[in-house]
Amino acid sequence: MSLRIKPGTTWAEVSARSQAVAPEAFQATGLRNLIGGEWVNLGDQGIHQSPIDGTVIAGPPRVDHSVAMDAVRLAAEEHIRWFIVPLAERIERVRAAVDLIEMERELLALMLVWEIGKPWRIALADVDRCVDGVRWYLENISRQLLAGTPDERTALSGPVSNIASWNYPLSVQVHAELVQALAGNAVIAKTPSQGGFHALTLAHALMRRAGVPVTLISGVGSHLGEILIQSPEIGALAFVGGRSNGRKAAVSLADTGRRHILEQEGLNAWGIWDFSQWDQLAPQLQKGFEYAKQRCTAYPRYVVQRRLLPQFLDCYLPVVRGLRFGHPLAVAADDDPLPELDFGPVIHATKAVALYEQFEEALDKGAAPLYRGDLTAGTFLDGQDRSAYIAPATVLDPSRSWSLHHAEPFGPLDSIVLVDTEAELLAAMNVSNGNLVASIATDDLDLAARMSEELRAFKVGINKTRSRGDREEVFGGLGASWKGAFVGGDLLVRAVTQGLTGSEERLFGNFPDYSHLPARR
Repeated sequence: MSLRIKPGTTWAEVSARSQAVAPEAFQATGLRNLIGGEWVNLGDQGIHQSPIDGTVIAGPPRVDHSVAMDAVRLAAEEHIRWFIVPLAERIERVRAAVDLIEMERELLALMLVWEIGKPWRIALADVDRCVDGVRWYLENISRQLLAGTPDERTALSGPVSNIASWNYPLSVQVHAELVQALAGNAVIAKTPSQGGFHALTLAHALMRRAGVPVTLISGVGSHLGEILIQSPEIGALAFVGGRSNGRKAAVSLADTGRRHILEQEGLNAWGIWDFSQWDQLAPQLQKGFEYAKQRCTAYPRYVVQRRLLPQFLDCYLPVVRGLRFGHPLAVAADDDPLPELDFGPVIHATKAVALYEQFEEALDKGAAPLYRGDLTAGTFLDGQDRSAYIAPATVLDPSRSWSLHHAEPFGPLDSIVLVDTEAELLAAMNVSNGNLVASIATDDLDLAARMSEELRAFKVGINKTRSRGDREEVFGGLGASWKGAFVGGDLLVRAVTQGLTGSEERLFGNFPDYSHLPARR
Protein backbone atom coordinates (compact mmCIF):
# COMPACT_ATOMS: atom_id res chain seq x y z
CA MET A 1 0.00 0.00 0.00
CA SER A 2 1.35 3.42 -0.96
CA LEU A 3 2.22 5.63 2.01
CA ARG A 4 2.25 9.41 2.34
CA ILE A 5 3.29 11.99 4.95
CA LYS A 6 0.39 12.64 7.27
CA PRO A 7 -1.26 15.99 6.51
CA GLY A 8 -0.29 18.67 9.01
CA THR A 9 3.14 17.14 9.61
CA THR A 10 5.09 18.11 6.46
CA TRP A 11 8.21 20.19 7.01
CA ALA A 12 6.64 23.13 5.18
CA GLU A 13 3.73 23.07 7.64
CA VAL A 14 6.00 22.63 10.67
CA SER A 15 8.23 25.50 9.53
CA ALA A 16 5.23 27.79 8.96
CA ARG A 17 3.88 26.98 12.41
CA SER A 18 7.23 27.79 14.04
CA GLN A 19 7.36 31.17 12.29
CA ALA A 20 3.81 31.92 13.48
CA VAL A 21 4.54 30.92 17.08
CA ALA A 22 7.93 32.64 17.39
CA PRO A 23 8.44 35.16 14.57
CA GLU A 24 11.20 36.80 16.58
CA ALA A 25 13.34 33.64 16.29
CA PHE A 26 12.36 32.23 12.90
CA GLN A 27 12.37 33.89 9.51
CA ALA A 28 11.54 32.60 6.05
CA THR A 29 15.23 32.19 5.22
CA GLY A 30 16.25 30.44 8.43
CA LEU A 31 16.98 30.83 12.12
CA ARG A 32 18.30 33.63 14.29
CA ASN A 33 20.76 33.55 17.19
CA LEU A 34 19.71 34.71 20.66
CA ILE A 35 22.34 37.11 22.04
CA GLY A 36 21.98 39.66 24.82
CA GLY A 37 18.26 39.00 25.05
CA GLU A 38 17.67 39.77 21.35
CA TRP A 39 17.14 37.54 18.34
CA VAL A 40 19.70 38.70 15.78
CA ASN A 41 20.45 37.97 12.12
CA LEU A 42 24.08 37.02 12.55
CA GLY A 43 25.98 34.01 11.29
CA ASP A 44 26.33 31.97 8.13
CA GLN A 45 22.97 30.37 7.39
CA GLY A 46 23.61 26.89 6.05
CA ILE A 47 21.30 24.11 4.95
CA HIS A 48 20.64 20.77 6.58
CA GLN A 49 19.16 17.51 5.36
CA SER A 50 16.54 15.81 7.49
CA PRO A 51 17.58 12.22 8.17
CA ILE A 52 14.02 10.93 7.73
CA ASP A 53 13.87 11.43 3.95
CA GLY A 54 16.54 13.92 2.89
CA THR A 55 14.22 16.95 2.95
CA VAL A 56 16.31 20.13 2.95
CA ILE A 57 15.71 22.35 5.99
CA ALA A 58 17.43 25.46 7.28
CA GLY A 59 20.69 24.75 9.06
CA PRO A 60 22.09 26.47 12.14
CA PRO A 61 23.22 30.12 11.67
CA ARG A 62 26.90 29.69 12.56
CA VAL A 63 28.56 32.66 14.24
CA ASP A 64 32.26 33.43 14.35
CA HIS A 65 34.70 33.82 17.21
CA SER A 66 34.07 37.51 17.85
CA VAL A 67 30.28 37.15 17.94
CA ALA A 68 30.62 34.25 20.39
CA MET A 69 32.84 36.40 22.62
CA ASP A 70 30.19 39.12 22.65
CA ALA A 71 27.53 36.52 23.48
CA VAL A 72 29.51 35.31 26.50
CA ARG A 73 30.12 38.88 27.69
CA LEU A 74 26.44 39.78 27.45
CA ALA A 75 25.42 36.53 29.16
CA ALA A 76 27.79 37.41 32.01
CA GLU A 77 26.15 40.81 32.35
CA GLU A 78 22.74 39.13 32.46
CA HIS A 79 24.06 36.77 35.12
CA ILE A 80 24.85 39.69 37.42
CA ARG A 81 21.29 40.98 37.08
CA TRP A 82 19.67 37.55 37.42
CA PHE A 83 21.81 36.69 40.46
CA ILE A 84 19.84 39.16 42.59
CA VAL A 85 16.36 38.24 41.33
CA PRO A 86 14.44 36.76 44.29
CA LEU A 87 13.83 33.02 44.24
CA ALA A 88 10.05 33.49 44.16
CA GLU A 89 10.30 35.49 40.95
CA ARG A 90 12.71 32.98 39.38
CA ILE A 91 10.20 30.23 40.17
CA GLU A 92 7.39 32.14 38.47
CA ARG A 93 9.44 32.86 35.36
CA VAL A 94 10.65 29.28 34.97
CA ARG A 95 7.13 28.00 35.59
CA ALA A 96 5.86 30.33 32.86
CA ALA A 97 8.52 28.99 30.49
CA VAL A 98 7.50 25.40 31.22
CA ASP A 99 3.85 26.25 30.62
CA LEU A 100 4.72 27.78 27.24
CA ILE A 101 6.80 24.75 26.26
CA GLU A 102 3.96 22.43 27.23
CA MET A 103 1.55 24.46 25.09
CA GLU A 104 3.79 23.85 22.06
CA ARG A 105 4.40 20.19 22.91
CA GLU A 106 3.29 18.77 19.56
CA LEU A 107 5.10 21.36 17.46
CA LEU A 108 8.34 20.75 19.37
CA ALA A 109 7.89 16.99 18.95
CA LEU A 110 7.37 17.36 15.18
CA MET A 111 10.59 19.36 15.00
CA LEU A 112 12.41 16.52 16.76
CA VAL A 113 10.95 14.04 14.27
CA TRP A 114 12.18 16.04 11.27
CA GLU A 115 15.52 17.17 12.68
CA ILE A 116 16.84 14.08 14.43
CA GLY A 117 14.53 11.28 13.28
CA LYS A 118 12.68 10.50 16.50
CA PRO A 119 9.49 8.44 16.12
CA TRP A 120 6.41 10.38 17.24
CA ARG A 121 5.89 8.65 20.59
CA ILE A 122 9.56 9.04 21.53
CA ALA A 123 9.63 12.68 20.41
CA LEU A 124 6.61 13.48 22.59
CA ALA A 125 8.30 11.72 25.52
CA ASP A 126 11.37 13.93 25.09
CA VAL A 127 9.24 17.05 25.53
CA ASP A 128 7.19 15.55 28.36
CA ARG A 129 10.26 14.51 30.35
CA CYS A 130 11.57 18.07 30.12
CA VAL A 131 8.28 19.54 31.35
CA ASP A 132 7.67 16.99 34.11
CA GLY A 133 11.26 17.10 35.30
CA VAL A 134 11.43 20.89 35.63
CA ARG A 135 8.08 20.94 37.40
CA TRP A 136 9.58 18.63 40.02
CA TYR A 137 12.45 21.08 40.55
CA LEU A 138 9.99 23.96 40.86
CA GLU A 139 8.42 22.14 43.80
CA ASN A 140 11.76 21.32 45.44
CA ILE A 141 14.10 24.22 44.67
CA SER A 142 13.55 26.03 47.97
CA ARG A 143 14.63 22.93 49.90
CA GLN A 144 17.51 22.24 47.53
CA LEU A 145 18.90 25.75 47.92
CA LEU A 146 18.37 25.74 51.71
CA ALA A 147 16.48 28.97 51.10
CA GLY A 148 16.05 31.20 54.14
CA THR A 149 18.77 29.46 56.17
CA PRO A 150 22.31 30.59 57.03
CA ASP A 151 23.58 27.88 54.66
CA GLU A 152 21.58 29.03 51.62
CA ARG A 153 23.25 28.10 48.36
CA THR A 154 23.83 30.78 45.73
CA ALA A 155 24.46 30.92 42.00
CA LEU A 156 27.93 30.54 40.56
CA SER A 157 30.23 33.43 39.63
CA GLY A 158 29.10 33.47 36.00
CA PRO A 159 26.70 31.89 33.51
CA VAL A 160 26.60 28.16 32.90
CA SER A 161 27.87 27.21 29.44
CA ASN A 162 26.06 24.26 27.81
CA ILE A 163 27.51 22.16 24.98
CA ALA A 164 25.22 19.20 24.48
CA SER A 165 24.71 16.31 22.11
CA TRP A 166 21.93 16.33 19.51
CA ASN A 167 19.92 13.34 20.69
CA TYR A 168 17.88 14.77 23.59
CA PRO A 169 17.43 18.53 23.01
CA LEU A 170 14.49 18.95 25.39
CA SER A 171 14.73 16.31 28.10
CA VAL A 172 18.47 16.82 28.63
CA GLN A 173 19.59 20.25 27.35
CA VAL A 174 16.55 22.48 27.90
CA HIS A 175 15.74 20.68 31.15
CA ALA A 176 19.26 21.35 32.45
CA GLU A 177 19.20 24.99 31.35
CA LEU A 178 15.90 25.69 33.11
CA VAL A 179 17.18 24.17 36.35
CA GLN A 180 20.42 26.14 36.05
CA ALA A 181 18.38 29.34 35.68
CA LEU A 182 16.04 28.37 38.49
CA ALA A 183 19.09 28.05 40.73
CA GLY A 184 20.11 31.64 39.92
CA ASN A 185 22.39 31.35 36.91
CA ALA A 186 22.19 32.92 33.49
CA VAL A 187 22.66 30.35 30.72
CA ILE A 188 24.50 30.25 27.41
CA ALA A 189 24.12 27.28 25.07
CA LYS A 190 25.45 26.15 21.70
CA THR A 191 23.15 24.28 19.34
CA PRO A 192 24.38 20.83 18.26
CA SER A 193 25.60 20.89 14.66
CA GLN A 194 23.96 17.58 13.72
CA GLY A 195 20.39 18.49 14.59
CA GLY A 196 17.96 19.81 17.15
CA PHE A 197 18.58 23.49 16.43
CA HIS A 198 15.01 24.22 15.29
CA ALA A 199 13.50 22.67 18.42
CA LEU A 200 16.05 24.45 20.61
CA THR A 201 15.36 27.76 18.87
CA LEU A 202 11.63 27.46 19.57
CA ALA A 203 12.20 26.35 23.16
CA HIS A 204 14.57 29.25 23.80
CA ALA A 205 12.13 31.72 22.26
CA LEU A 206 9.52 30.52 24.74
CA MET A 207 11.99 30.60 27.64
CA ARG A 208 13.07 34.12 26.72
CA ARG A 209 9.45 35.22 26.39
CA ALA A 210 8.94 34.10 29.99
CA GLY A 211 11.88 36.24 31.15
CA VAL A 212 14.46 33.47 31.65
CA PRO A 213 18.02 34.71 30.90
CA VAL A 214 19.10 32.29 28.17
CA THR A 215 21.48 32.79 25.25
CA LEU A 216 21.57 30.49 22.22
CA ILE A 217 24.23 30.53 19.52
CA SER A 218 25.23 28.21 16.70
CA GLY A 219 28.68 27.51 15.37
CA VAL A 220 31.40 24.98 14.71
CA GLY A 221 32.43 23.38 18.00
CA SER A 222 36.15 23.55 17.24
CA HIS A 223 35.81 27.31 16.62
CA LEU A 224 33.62 28.17 19.61
CA GLY A 225 34.82 25.60 22.13
CA GLU A 226 37.62 27.73 23.51
CA ILE A 227 35.25 30.64 24.15
CA LEU A 228 32.46 28.57 25.70
CA ILE A 229 34.87 26.60 27.88
CA GLN A 230 37.73 28.91 28.78
CA SER A 231 36.25 32.41 28.87
CA PRO A 232 36.87 33.85 32.35
CA GLU A 233 33.25 34.99 32.59
CA ILE A 234 31.94 31.39 32.51
CA GLY A 235 30.89 29.97 35.88
CA ALA A 236 30.58 26.31 34.84
CA LEU A 237 30.60 24.03 31.82
CA ALA A 238 27.92 21.39 31.22
CA PHE A 239 28.99 19.06 28.41
CA VAL A 240 27.21 16.01 26.97
CA GLY A 241 28.95 14.14 24.16
CA GLY A 242 31.55 11.60 23.14
CA ARG A 243 34.82 10.79 24.85
CA SER A 244 36.99 12.42 22.19
CA ASN A 245 35.38 15.84 22.53
CA GLY A 246 35.04 15.31 26.27
CA ARG A 247 38.79 14.80 26.60
CA LYS A 248 39.40 18.01 24.65
CA ALA A 249 37.05 19.88 26.98
CA ALA A 250 38.78 18.41 30.03
CA VAL A 251 42.19 19.53 28.74
CA SER A 252 40.83 23.05 28.12
CA LEU A 253 39.43 23.12 31.66
CA ALA A 254 42.60 21.83 33.31
CA ASP A 255 44.05 25.20 34.28
CA THR A 256 40.81 27.01 35.04
CA GLY A 257 39.65 25.19 38.19
CA ARG A 258 36.14 25.80 36.89
CA ARG A 259 33.06 23.83 37.91
CA HIS A 260 32.26 21.27 35.23
CA ILE A 261 29.93 18.42 34.27
CA LEU A 262 31.31 16.25 31.46
CA GLU A 263 28.95 13.42 30.56
CA GLN A 264 30.58 11.03 28.09
CA GLU A 265 29.68 7.66 26.72
CA GLY A 266 30.74 4.17 27.75
CA LEU A 267 29.95 0.72 26.41
CA ASN A 268 26.94 -0.35 28.50
CA ALA A 269 26.54 -4.11 28.76
CA TRP A 270 23.93 -6.70 29.72
CA GLY A 271 25.47 -9.69 31.50
CA ILE A 272 23.54 -13.00 31.21
CA TRP A 273 24.48 -15.68 33.76
CA ASP A 274 22.53 -18.58 35.34
CA PHE A 275 19.30 -17.07 34.06
CA SER A 276 15.88 -18.54 33.20
CA GLN A 277 13.35 -15.66 33.18
CA TRP A 278 13.37 -15.19 29.40
CA ASP A 279 9.77 -14.01 29.14
CA GLN A 280 10.70 -11.02 31.33
CA LEU A 281 13.85 -10.24 29.37
CA ALA A 282 12.26 -10.07 25.90
CA PRO A 283 10.23 -6.85 26.45
CA GLN A 284 13.32 -5.14 27.84
CA LEU A 285 15.35 -6.16 24.80
CA GLN A 286 12.75 -4.61 22.50
CA LYS A 287 12.55 -1.39 24.51
CA GLY A 288 16.33 -1.20 24.34
CA PHE A 289 16.14 -0.61 20.59
CA GLU A 290 14.14 2.62 21.00
CA TYR A 291 15.52 5.45 18.88
CA ALA A 292 17.97 3.01 17.24
CA LYS A 293 20.02 2.90 20.47
CA GLN A 294 21.15 6.51 19.87
CA ARG A 295 21.40 7.34 23.54
CA CYS A 296 24.08 7.22 26.20
CA THR A 297 22.26 4.57 28.26
CA ALA A 298 21.62 2.09 25.42
CA TYR A 299 22.84 -1.50 25.76
CA PRO A 300 24.62 -2.60 22.56
CA ARG A 301 26.75 -5.38 24.16
CA TYR A 302 25.49 -8.68 25.57
CA VAL A 303 27.91 -10.77 27.59
CA VAL A 304 26.38 -14.24 27.67
CA GLN A 305 27.29 -17.40 29.55
CA ARG A 306 28.27 -19.81 26.79
CA ARG A 307 25.92 -22.61 27.82
CA LEU A 308 22.98 -20.15 27.78
CA LEU A 309 23.53 -18.99 24.20
CA PRO A 310 20.76 -21.19 22.68
CA GLN A 311 18.17 -19.92 25.18
CA PHE A 312 19.36 -16.35 24.79
CA LEU A 313 19.02 -16.52 21.01
CA ASP A 314 15.54 -18.03 21.33
CA CYS A 315 14.65 -14.86 23.26
CA TYR A 316 16.71 -12.30 21.32
CA LEU A 317 16.19 -13.23 17.67
CA PRO A 318 12.36 -12.99 17.63
CA VAL A 319 12.72 -9.54 19.21
CA VAL A 320 15.20 -8.22 16.66
CA ARG A 321 13.24 -9.73 13.76
CA GLY A 322 10.07 -8.04 14.94
CA LEU A 323 11.44 -4.53 15.33
CA ARG A 324 9.41 -1.79 13.62
CA PHE A 325 11.33 0.91 11.77
CA GLY A 326 10.82 3.35 8.93
CA HIS A 327 9.63 6.88 8.11
CA PRO A 328 8.15 8.30 11.34
CA LEU A 329 5.41 10.29 9.56
CA ALA A 330 4.29 7.80 6.90
CA VAL A 331 0.62 6.79 6.91
CA ALA A 332 -1.65 4.90 4.50
CA ALA A 333 -4.65 7.20 4.99
CA ASP A 334 -4.81 10.84 5.99
CA ASP A 335 -6.72 10.11 9.21
CA ASP A 336 -4.45 7.26 10.31
CA PRO A 337 -2.47 7.82 13.52
CA LEU A 338 1.27 8.28 13.14
CA PRO A 339 3.07 4.92 13.06
CA GLU A 340 4.18 3.17 16.23
CA LEU A 341 7.88 2.55 15.54
CA ASP A 342 10.86 1.38 17.56
CA PHE A 343 13.11 3.65 15.53
CA GLY A 344 13.45 5.73 12.38
CA PRO A 345 16.75 6.72 10.76
CA VAL A 346 20.08 7.26 12.45
CA ILE A 347 21.22 10.86 12.69
CA HIS A 348 22.88 11.10 9.25
CA ALA A 349 23.60 9.09 6.13
CA THR A 350 27.31 9.08 6.98
CA LYS A 351 26.48 7.41 10.30
CA ALA A 352 24.52 4.69 8.51
CA VAL A 353 27.50 4.08 6.21
CA ALA A 354 29.84 3.91 9.21
CA LEU A 355 27.63 1.30 10.90
CA TYR A 356 27.52 -0.83 7.74
CA GLU A 357 31.31 -0.62 7.54
CA GLN A 358 31.72 -1.52 11.22
CA PHE A 359 29.52 -4.60 10.72
CA GLU A 360 31.69 -5.70 7.80
CA GLU A 361 34.85 -4.95 9.79
CA ALA A 362 33.65 -7.25 12.57
CA LEU A 363 33.14 -10.08 10.06
CA ASP A 364 36.54 -9.47 8.45
CA LYS A 365 38.10 -9.88 11.90
CA GLY A 366 36.39 -13.18 12.64
CA ALA A 367 32.97 -12.40 14.12
CA ALA A 368 29.96 -14.45 13.08
CA PRO A 369 27.08 -12.54 11.38
CA LEU A 370 24.34 -13.63 13.75
CA TYR A 371 21.65 -11.36 12.31
CA ARG A 372 21.44 -8.82 9.52
CA GLY A 373 18.12 -7.14 8.90
CA ASP A 374 16.93 -5.70 5.61
CA LEU A 375 15.49 -2.26 4.87
CA THR A 376 12.68 -3.90 2.93
CA ALA A 377 11.16 -4.76 6.32
CA GLY A 378 10.73 -1.04 7.07
CA THR A 379 7.85 1.26 6.18
CA PHE A 380 8.80 3.98 3.71
CA LEU A 381 7.35 6.37 1.17
CA ASP A 382 7.71 5.29 -2.45
CA GLY A 383 11.03 6.52 -3.79
CA GLN A 384 12.09 8.31 -0.61
CA ASP A 385 15.73 8.83 0.34
CA ARG A 386 16.67 5.99 2.74
CA SER A 387 20.38 6.78 3.05
CA ALA A 388 20.18 7.47 6.79
CA TYR A 389 18.40 4.19 7.59
CA ILE A 390 20.03 0.97 8.71
CA ALA A 391 18.28 -2.26 9.66
CA PRO A 392 19.29 -3.91 12.94
CA ALA A 393 22.31 -6.19 12.87
CA THR A 394 24.15 -8.40 15.36
CA VAL A 395 27.60 -9.99 15.45
CA LEU A 396 28.74 -12.87 17.63
CA ASP A 397 32.13 -12.95 19.36
CA PRO A 398 33.82 -9.99 17.66
CA SER A 399 37.60 -9.71 17.81
CA ARG A 400 39.20 -7.60 20.50
CA SER A 401 40.77 -5.60 17.67
CA TRP A 402 37.33 -4.55 16.34
CA SER A 403 36.95 -0.77 16.43
CA LEU A 404 33.77 -1.15 18.52
CA HIS A 405 35.16 -3.68 20.98
CA HIS A 406 35.61 -0.93 23.60
CA ALA A 407 33.14 1.64 22.25
CA GLU A 408 29.42 2.05 21.72
CA PRO A 409 28.12 2.07 18.13
CA PHE A 410 25.35 4.65 18.76
CA GLY A 411 23.12 2.74 16.38
CA PRO A 412 21.24 -0.60 16.04
CA LEU A 413 24.39 -2.73 15.83
CA ASP A 414 24.60 -5.25 18.67
CA SER A 415 27.42 -7.58 19.64
CA ILE A 416 27.38 -10.74 21.74
CA VAL A 417 30.42 -11.94 23.66
CA LEU A 418 30.53 -15.45 25.13
CA VAL A 419 32.15 -16.17 28.52
CA ASP A 420 32.74 -19.25 30.65
CA THR A 421 33.56 -17.90 34.11
CA GLU A 422 32.36 -15.13 36.41
CA ALA A 423 35.76 -13.46 36.08
CA GLU A 424 35.39 -13.39 32.30
CA LEU A 425 31.86 -12.03 32.67
CA LEU A 426 33.09 -9.16 34.83
CA ALA A 427 36.05 -8.37 32.59
CA ALA A 428 33.91 -8.34 29.44
CA MET A 429 31.31 -6.06 31.01
CA ASN A 430 34.01 -3.63 32.20
CA VAL A 431 35.80 -3.47 28.84
CA SER A 432 35.32 0.27 28.22
CA ASN A 433 36.96 1.57 31.42
CA GLY A 434 33.81 2.97 32.93
CA ASN A 435 30.27 3.47 31.75
CA LEU A 436 26.97 4.96 32.79
CA VAL A 437 24.77 1.88 33.23
CA ALA A 438 25.02 -1.92 33.23
CA SER A 439 22.60 -4.78 33.92
CA ILE A 440 22.84 -8.38 35.06
CA ALA A 441 20.22 -10.98 34.14
CA THR A 442 20.53 -13.82 36.64
CA ASP A 443 18.51 -16.03 38.98
CA ASP A 444 21.39 -15.87 41.48
CA LEU A 445 20.84 -12.68 43.48
CA ASP A 446 24.00 -13.25 45.52
CA LEU A 447 26.00 -13.21 42.27
CA ALA A 448 24.18 -10.05 41.22
CA ALA A 449 25.07 -8.33 44.48
CA ARG A 450 28.75 -9.28 44.13
CA MET A 451 28.90 -8.18 40.53
CA SER A 452 27.18 -4.89 41.24
CA GLU A 453 30.02 -3.88 43.53
CA GLU A 454 32.68 -4.63 40.91
CA LEU A 455 31.08 -3.32 37.74
CA ARG A 456 32.46 0.00 36.51
CA ALA A 457 28.99 1.45 35.98
CA PHE A 458 27.26 4.22 37.90
CA LYS A 459 23.90 2.42 37.85
CA VAL A 460 23.49 -1.35 37.83
CA GLY A 461 20.20 -3.08 37.10
CA ILE A 462 19.41 -6.57 38.34
CA ASN A 463 17.08 -8.28 35.85
CA LYS A 464 16.14 -4.84 34.53
CA THR A 465 17.63 -2.03 32.50
CA ARG A 466 18.78 1.26 33.99
CA SER A 467 18.44 4.69 32.46
CA ARG A 468 19.35 8.30 33.05
CA GLY A 469 16.35 8.65 35.36
CA ASP A 470 14.14 11.60 36.20
CA ARG A 471 13.32 13.88 39.09
CA GLU A 472 15.05 12.76 42.31
CA GLU A 473 17.17 10.04 40.66
CA VAL A 474 20.89 10.88 40.61
CA PHE A 475 23.03 10.29 37.54
CA GLY A 476 26.71 10.02 36.81
CA GLY A 477 29.34 7.67 35.46
CA LEU A 478 32.44 5.81 36.55
CA GLY A 479 35.90 5.83 35.01
CA ALA A 480 36.26 7.58 31.66
CA SER A 481 32.49 7.94 31.17
CA TRP A 482 32.17 11.01 33.41
CA LYS A 483 34.32 13.90 34.60
CA GLY A 484 33.23 16.49 37.11
CA ALA A 485 30.07 16.86 39.15
CA PHE A 486 27.26 14.32 39.09
CA VAL A 487 23.72 15.46 38.36
CA GLY A 488 20.11 14.37 38.78
CA GLY A 489 17.85 15.17 41.72
CA ASP A 490 19.42 17.42 44.33
CA LEU A 491 22.86 16.89 42.81
CA LEU A 492 22.02 18.93 39.70
CA VAL A 493 21.22 21.96 41.84
CA ARG A 494 24.37 21.46 43.92
CA ALA A 495 26.45 21.20 40.74
CA VAL A 496 25.39 24.68 39.56
CA THR A 497 25.38 26.49 42.90
CA GLN A 498 27.87 27.12 45.67
CA GLY A 499 27.73 26.87 49.43
CA LEU A 500 29.57 28.86 52.04
CA THR A 501 32.84 27.04 51.35
CA GLY A 502 32.80 28.06 47.68
CA SER A 503 35.46 26.35 45.59
CA GLU A 504 36.53 24.21 48.56
CA GLU A 505 33.24 22.29 48.52
CA ARG A 506 33.55 18.56 47.84
CA LEU A 507 30.79 17.79 45.36
CA PHE A 508 29.72 14.31 44.36
CA GLY A 509 31.54 13.43 41.16
CA ASN A 510 34.85 12.48 39.52
CA PHE A 511 37.53 15.15 39.83
CA PRO A 512 41.28 15.20 39.15
CA ASP A 513 42.14 14.82 42.83
CA TYR A 514 39.20 12.79 44.15
CA SER A 515 36.05 10.81 43.39
CA HIS A 516 33.04 11.10 45.67
CA LEU A 517 30.13 8.75 45.01
CA PRO A 518 26.59 9.22 46.31
CA ALA A 519 24.39 6.36 47.41
CA ARG A 520 23.21 4.64 44.23
CA ARG A 521 19.86 2.89 43.90
